[in-house]
Amino acid sequence: MNSTTPARVPSLDEAAAFSPQQVVDLVGALSREVDVLKHQLDWFKRQVFGPKSERRIIDSASGQMSLGEMLTPEQPASSPAPVERPVAAHTRRPTTKTPESGDDSLPFFDAARVPVEIIELTAPETEGLAPDDFEIISYKNSYRLAQRPGSTVVLNYRRPVIKLKENQAILCPAAPVGVIDGSRADVSFLAGLLIDKFAWHLPFYRQHQRLADAGITVSRPWLTQIAQQGIALLEPIYEAQFASIRASRVKAMDETPIKAGQAGPGKLKKAYFWPVYGELDEICFPFFP
Repeated sequence: MNSTTPARVPSLDEAAAFSPQQVVDLVGALSREVDVLKHQLDWFKRQVFGPKSERRIIDSASGQMSLGEMLTPEQPASSPAPVERPVAAHTRRPTTKTPESGDDSLPFFDAARVPVEIIELTAPETEGLAPDDFEIISYKNSYRLAQRPGSTVVLNYRRPVIKLKENQAILCPAAPVGVIDGSRADVSFLAGLLIDKFAWHLPFYRQHQRLADAGITVSRPWLTQIAQQGIALLEPIYEAQFASIRASRVKAMDETPIKAGQAGPGKLKKAYFWPVYGELDEICFPFFP
């Protein structure tokens, strides 16, 4: 924060003896002092009352550069204009592509990650013909992007209860052990819950509504409980990654303010995230309330 020495206010006798230039200099000094004090007052207001919106306002007078700003190469003040060249006039015939002959040779998705459901179509001309009357020589593929009512599925582990005839003993295999002991949440559901919350910013109450629309009845606090338990399982990974960043030869840091925690009735605490970046492309977000 900038500081300045307050200008001394002259007495009436001293002011009467001032020349016009001295009066202009005094007014300029007082104006600069007022500007500095206004900037300090605005800064204190932001610290006490907080920002008026969720949009982060960058203080241009602070002189702090953002993360990666030093790595951006400087652009020349004036770049030369691109060289223009004449292009001869030409015509182009539109492509004649019909749905019957269309073939999507280049899919718009990653077949290794996206499940594909194959729907077999039959040619109307082959109806009533025996399989020996025609031959399939190739296939043409037409892709359509579809959506199901819900992507959440229920895994039913059927464990047989058997009775040995030799000794009449009744046996049953044990239920599979999940990442959270005694929880009905599979590891895939837990990972999707955290990704939707922290990567796509989908609140838990909306995820709860989405599950209810898909026909799955769970309690709203249960989502918070398993999310906290899942985060606790990730703490060793965070500690190991943060230790790797601390051992890096070159580190980069930035500061991001956030409102979190109760500071009083109707007020939130102002806390900070410190994004820390290591030389192995790892990043952690230490939180300081």
